[in-house]
Amino acid sequence: MATDCAAWLNANPVEAEDLSDSLVSEEEDNAGSVVNKNIKNEINGNWLSSASNSIHEARLKAKAKRRLRKNSSRDSGRGDSLSDNGDVVRGTSVAPTSPKSKLLDRKSRLGKGRGLPKKGGAGGKGVWGRSGEVYEQQAVDQKDPNYDEAQENCVYETVVPPLDERDFENTVIPIVQEYFEHGDTNEVAELLAELNLGPMRSEVPSLAVSLALEAKASHRELTSRLLADLCGPVLSCSDMENSFDKLLLELPDLVLDTPGAPQLVGQFIARAVSDHILSKSYIEAYKGRVGCQYTRVSLDRATVLLKMSMEGLRIDSKWGTGGGQRPVTQLIKEMNLLLKEYILSGDSKEAERCLRDLEVPHFYHEFVYEAIVMVLESKGEKTLKMVLQLLELLSVSSVITLDQMRRGYERVYMEISEINIDVPRAYFILEQFVDQSFSMGIIDVKIRDLCPCRGRKRFVSEGDGGVVKV
Repeated sequence: MATDCAAWLNANPVEAEDLSDSLVSEEEDNAGSVVNKNIKNEINGNWLSSASNSIHEARLKAKAKRRLRKNSSRDSGRGDSLSDNGDVVRGTSVAPTSPKSKLLDRKSRLGKGRGLPKKGGAGGKGVWGRSGEVYEQQAVDQKDPNYDEAQENCVYETVVPPLDERDFENTVIPIVQEYFEHGDTNEVAELLAELNLGPMRSEVPSLAVSLALEAKASHRELTSRLLADLCGPVLSCSDMENSFDKLLLELPDLVLDTPGAPQLVGQFIARAVSDHILSKSYIEAYKGRVGCQYTRVSLDRATVLLKMSMEGLRIDSKWGTGGGQRPVTQLIKEMNLLLKEYILSGDSKEAERCLRDLEVPHFYHEFVYEAIVMVLESKGEKTLKMVLQLLELLSVSSVITLDQMRRGYERVYMEISEINIDVPRAYFILEQFVDQSFSMGIIDVKIRDLCPCRGRKRFVSEGDGGVVKV
């Protein structure tokens, strides 16, 4: 029996650990010793040889390697690893972390480089690219399933729909009214060029003229200039003729709002002919076929003005120039003529109307200055009283404000020394005029107190006996 066991052990070598286990098991229980010492060599009742045992150990080592590789895949290669024989080699780095924490990490996972984002920040989903990079226009791919050969020669333009009658009035009327404030024809031309006027193109001159009929003379002058500048760049001569034809047909309705519309339209026609907007044969084309009396009055007015222009009348100054568009010297000259005409006629209402027609409320201090200087240079009390009455009327009607009145008086105060050279009694007359102006309510106490007084030297004559005259 002993010889049989030795032969079996030689054929199946057992490790020292298995042998020690078998010896202990023999002392405890002889019946189960064979089963306990050979448990590692039996799986599911099948005895394993030495070759099958080595395969089982290789599988266990490979499984351990896969487990360590999975845990240390995001540890930059510096964690735990296996040697060639399967032994675990401990590194000095930190324990591997969960891959979820590095899901949004854009740094390199290979442990190389300087830790900068990959591709310089130009990679990744939803990224526009590296800063400062300029993309060129991509060529059309003819193999694209959405490719359409007809789209290669297409030209895309912004289409502005033409204006209808309602939109035309709501758009053009504010442009013309704003032009009456700034007087820049180039801006109006640019605004109209951006609009698609369409068939309403010929309505622009008639709309501007109809607005000017209800405005001031200076606005009519601006309208004539606007029509002259728009003819060519924006409007044609045929558009101008069609527009004035419409004005002549609408005269019965225009007279209801503006009684002098026929004469004013005739002046517009004469100005348009002189500016070469309308042809010289425009008026002659209406001869013999005019049935409306207002149209006949308008054409007769235009004919008379054109005949007078041949004799030297300037139609371009027929409307006059209002506001700050006039030169200062011309305004001063017209104010002096106004004052002289008032002194001769004594009509203060007409003087007020003429002053309003100048349309320079910011320059009325010049009128006050010229009126006071005229009083200082005049002889007698008539001029002083008439000027005081005129200034009182203008002050009560608020044509001349208190600020403009104050500036006019202060200008006289500053130049009284020079005026006194030509007018020796200027100080005395000025004091008298200022006192009466204050008593009539034309000026206030502050303006009166600013009036300069000439210092007088009192000399004692020989016959006075040393008594100073009071």
